[in-house]
Amino acid sequence: MKVEGFVASLRNAETIGGLFKILSEKGAPLVELDGKRFLIVVEGDFEGRRFWTEINGEKANQALGDAMLNSSSFPFKCRKPYTGGNVIFVDFGDIEVEEFLVAYRDPEYGIFYRVRNGEAEEITKEDYEGLIPKMPEFKIKSMSEEQMDMMGAFFG
Repeated sequence: MKVEGFVASLRNAETIGGLFKILSEKGAPLVELDGKRFLIVVEGDFEGRRFWTEINGEKANQALGDAMLNSSSFPFKCRKPYTGGNVIFVDFGDIEVEEFLVAYRDPEYGIFYRVRNGEAEEITKEDYEGLIPKMPEFKIKSMSEEQMDMMGAFFG
C-alpha cells in the first residue's frame, strides 16, 4: 500500500471508533507502506472531541520528542465537518527498543497494543495500564547534530 492510500482511507471515518477501526484494519500500529515499516501516530479532533496516540502511557508527541521532526506527517479530514487531524509515520527502523505499548485514545475510549520484537498484539485497557510501569524507556533515534545544524541553517 502507498502512503497516500493509507491517508485517504482515514477520510472514511464517521466516528472516532470508526477511525480507530480503520487504523486497526490497515494493520496499525505497525504498517508497511511503500516497502518500509512505520509506527502510525494519529492526533486530532472529531467534532470537538480530541483523539491522540500514547506510547507507554505518554502522549506520542512527548514520547517521540525531536524524532517527530524526522517523521512524515500528513493532515487528513474525515467526512463530517470539523473533523480530522494528522497522521504521523515514524520509521520503525528508528525505534531503539524491542518492546513498547501503543494506544489510540479519546477521553472515553481506546484501542491498546503491545509491540514486541516487531509484532503488535491488541490487549485490554487493564493489561495496558498494568504494563506501563514494566516497559523499558521508549527510545528513538533523533536527528544527528549535523542534521540539526542543517535544519537551523535552513530555518535561519
